[in-house]
Amino acid sequence: MSEMTTQVHFSQLNEKMGEPNLSTYQAALSYWDQIAKPLHGLGVFEKVISKIAALQNSLHVSIDKRALLVLCADNGVVKMNVTQTDQSVTATMADAIYHHTSCACQMAATANIDVFPIDMGMVTRVPGVSDRHIANGTNNIATTAAMTREQALLAIKTGMELVKQYKEAGYQLLATGEMGIGNTTTSSAIASVLLDLPVEQVTGRGAGLSDEGLMRKIQVIQQAIALHQPDVTDPVDVLSKLGGFDIAGMCGIFLGGALYQIPIIIDGLISSVAALIAKRLCTNATNAMIASHCSKEPAAVSILNELGLTPVVYGELKLGEGTGALMMIPLLDMALGVFHHSATFSNNHITQYEDFGGTSV
Repeated sequence: MSEMTTQVHFSQLNEKMGEPNLSTYQAALSYWDQIAKPLHGLGVFEKVISKIAALQNSLHVSIDKRALLVLCADNGVVKMNVTQTDQSVTATMADAIYHHTSCACQMAATANIDVFPIDMGMVTRVPGVSDRHIANGTNNIATTAAMTREQALLAIKTGMELVKQYKEAGYQLLATGEMGIGNTTTSSAIASVLLDLPVEQVTGRGAGLSDEGLMRKIQVIQQAIALHQPDVTDPVDVLSKLGGFDIAGMCGIFLGGALYQIPIIIDGLISSVAALIAKRLCTNATNAMIASHCSKEPAAVSILNELGLTPVVYGELKLGEGTGALMMIPLLDMALGVFHHSATFSNNHITQYEDFGGTSV
């Protein structure tokens, strides 16, 4: 697929996504103001629920059927000793997710959230895990481009197809998660290029590197960027040279959310990087994005700022698997409870508050 064809494709996709449904969004915000509480009392949650209302084109917002999609993939860069564990852990954890014994699964069970592990490109295939396998992991970015451009585009398309599949199955809300040893290295590399920030400023310790390990990780990323010279104006080029199949697939999920009008919750650094790529490809992709938390990884704040999204959980989370995104969903349930069931000022025969501007969020 040529560069020109790819650019036209994403331009057309952006048009298909359309602009946000502002009339429904404003109607939802107006209804929040009628509820018997201080104006904007639930802060960012009022905007998030209104955003979901706009996607569903209804004030009868429902997120009763929801799922976490955990995209699993291996990364060749682990050969450079940038992780504390070896590559086999990816398959081990994918198996744990499938058998509902992982941390994410325990959290999801408390909030009635279905969890689906998806093989985007693991070295070791795991029985039962949904097969969307593109290749046996990516190449080592320190020596070779992570994947071909065609593979990157296929992974993006796969993520979009997943959204269509789960929406057709009745799901109203999707959360993003990932499992892949080495993916804080790939995501930090992409963040450095797209944000035009020094590698050392956006790279963290991942699952727990020593000072020596962190320095090695930074050097490997610098080496990869210098070798491949990714084109910052072409997000697919950056993704294919430095990224992973999990990141590419989640990019597609964010694009699919806006295309199929279903809200997608961003988890931590890796899914935030995927969301950033999606926005660079299609500006309207942010229509369906919801931020959950601000990861402890250094690049997190800068990415969320560019996306224009406000996270609500500041817990220094770095577990992965979509756990931060899962934490957001019970909070949305509580906000929806207020939205759907609270008395209004008129119900209580109280004069509705006026907005003088000082209470806006």
